[in-house]
Amino acid sequence: MAAWKITNKFMCNLDLVCGRYAISKLPEELIEEFEISAGHTGKVLPADWNISPTKEIYIIRNNQEEKRELVNLSWGLIAPWSKTSDEAIKSQSSAINARTETVDSKPTFKNAFKYHRCLIPATGYYEWATELGKYPSKQPFYIHNKNNKTLAFAGIYSTWRDENGAAKQSAALITRPAVDILEKIHHRMPTFLPQDRWDHWLDNQENDVEEIKSLLHFNNEAAGLIADP
Repeated sequence: MAAWKITNKFMCNLDLVCGRYAISKLPEELIEEFEISAGHTGKVLPADWNISPTKEIYIIRNNQEEKRELVNLSWGLIAPWSKTSDEAIKSQSSAINARTETVDSKPTFKNAFKYHRCLIPATGYYEWATELGKYPSKQPFYIHNKNNKTLAFAGIYSTWRDENGAAKQSAALITRPAVDILEKIHHRMPTFLPQDRWDHWLDNQENDVEEIKSLLHFNNEAAGLIADP
């Protein structure tokens, strides 16, 4: 477990779910696992057990031909009203997560939710226990699939242009109220999408907000997950 141990200097805000996650898979592994037909665009990222806001990450989305592609962008959705690069970077730290309850209405997220959805692959993620009296202060947990299968976070992405017209793409993951074993650690958790919902979620032609939101709710959301202290 030493590979994923992190220290308190990397602590996330206890009110902010999933402020750190990990991905150790190579692009070719993700291409096979997520049935990506359009390949990978971007550089190969090293295995990272402490992905933090604004870092470069992988996402899976449909291209204009509705074929899945693996692309690189930065974590934390840039506020669409940002006027400078400095403003854009500052806005990312507060927009790494969007809530299922408000993702379709908050100005930062609603357009991306309607038109630009993605999957964010993760080997696992970190959460700090908040159940008072049960765990030591600031007790971190590493949450992952018991079979080591890659997690698929529901995500959204957008393209922002800086003052020189250069495009910068960014993404946020979607969270929901925690269930099962995960609610003992934190009151929220990432939204995991099962494979049978990937096609519908990534479909660029699906713009019915209520239909899209229905994809985020299903039974056994935390099935097969392990939380290691």
